[in-house]
Amino acid sequence: MSAVTRSAPGRPLRPESATRQGRYRGHGIRSASEPDGELVRVGPGTPCGEYLRRFWHPVALSSEIAELPVALRILGEDLVVFRDGEERVGLVHRHCPHRRASLEYGDCRRRGIRCCYHGWHFDVDGALLEAPGQSPEAQARLKERVRLGAYPAFEYQGLVFAYLGPPDETPEFPVYDTLELADMERVPYRAPFRCNWLQVLDAILDPIHTSFLHSSISREQFSAGFGEIGRIDFFERSAWLMGTNTRRVGGNVWFRVNELVLPNFTQAGAAFAADGTKQRYYGRTAFARWVVPIDDENTMALAWACFGERGDPPAWNTPQGPELIEQGEVFDRPYEQRQRFPGDAEAVEGMGRITVHDEEHLAPSDKGVALMRRRLREQIRTVAAGREPLRVTDLAPNPVPTYGGDSVLTLARGGEADESERFRRLAHAFMRIQFDADALPEPERVAFVTERLRALEATDGDGS
Repeated sequence: MSAVTRSAPGRPLRPESATRQGRYRGHGIRSASEPDGELVRVGPGTPCGEYLRRFWHPVALSSEIAELPVALRILGEDLVVFRDGEERVGLVHRHCPHRRASLEYGDCRRRGIRCCYHGWHFDVDGALLEAPGQSPEAQARLKERVRLGAYPAFEYQGLVFAYLGPPDETPEFPVYDTLELADMERVPYRAPFRCNWLQVLDAILDPIHTSFLHSSISREQFSAGFGEIGRIDFFERSAWLMGTNTRRVGGNVWFRVNELVLPNFTQAGAAFAADGTKQRYYGRTAFARWVVPIDDENTMALAWACFGERGDPPAWNTPQGPELIEQGEVFDRPYEQRQRFPGDAEAVEGMGRITVHDEEHLAPSDKGVALMRRRLREQIRTVAAGREPLRVTDLAPNPVPTYGGDSVLTLARGGEADESERFRRLAHAFMRIQFDADALPEPERVAFVTERLRALEATDGDGS
């Protein structure tokens, strides 16, 4: 409790802190700014929403779609996803164009879906197949002029992907290299966030937060090595943005790469396989993850947790494993536990449903966040001007090379007390080695990168 000071006779006591002038600034500081609508609004017709609609996004887990339709919301649109009797996936507007009944109560047929109210029957592409109770002439006219809003969708390794943009601009689906690794088991999962999509996405280019949120502030959620504050560097390469954290852990140097492929595909190193204490050559990602807006105030990450020799240990392939990999804690916890041991959800949701960027005070360590926002804004304006956005499939053939992961090399400490400059050179050498291997098939790529890393280690970091 604050100390108190006695005022003049007859006057009440006041806390000592209240007598200090000029130290408190709560009164008068009020939020008068609006969120950055260009970056955070995602509904139809908004600049960011139209940009995001030019890409394929996961919208559901395959395991969620059984005999009944599933209502969902994506990019501010109310939709229904279903699987018909021919095992085709449909993603359609929620309301029947006849009398606006919800197709979440529809009947999945051998082909398409039938509305519960009057039996109007639609194919997965929205074509009207039948309007019962109408004359043949009326049915023919209705089939010509009525169509249910629908989007192309397909299943891939347990996730349902959809494209919500202009049909004549449908892009190729990007198959990232980590999605095709034969020795990796990928387990689909969903992570909900009650906030704007950009708050969730920001964290991938904020490598320093792991040293605090996941270590010293909360309990040790991954390993002691994560608590080491290393050298942070950022790399920009066409549609790829990467943040590296180069740490010393005893006699080792640990390179960890967080990666964003515009607009919302993210990868990072292992959550539990790497802690900086053991050599690791060319480890890959713990998750392959899309940050997908539900609407302006809600987001979901749809992803695979990756288990195997180059990902996280198979021992973590448990029902709770993907949740721990995603944010260091399970999702559904009592409030007190969330206060004591916050994870990513608590950090980003605590900013509010939509944070106001004008009220932030960015620091040098936020360079990656600032870079990401600038690049997103450029791409949003590119689409608004009627031009095509950057897409990885226009820049690299499938499978698309990616860089999220970590490696641990045994490198003795140099003579300098501050290793920051040495770590900067090492991070650039490490990334250059990966970039040089882009065109190689995976087995040759692994051999190339591993050999170069061993050479870097052998020269004590002085060459690559």
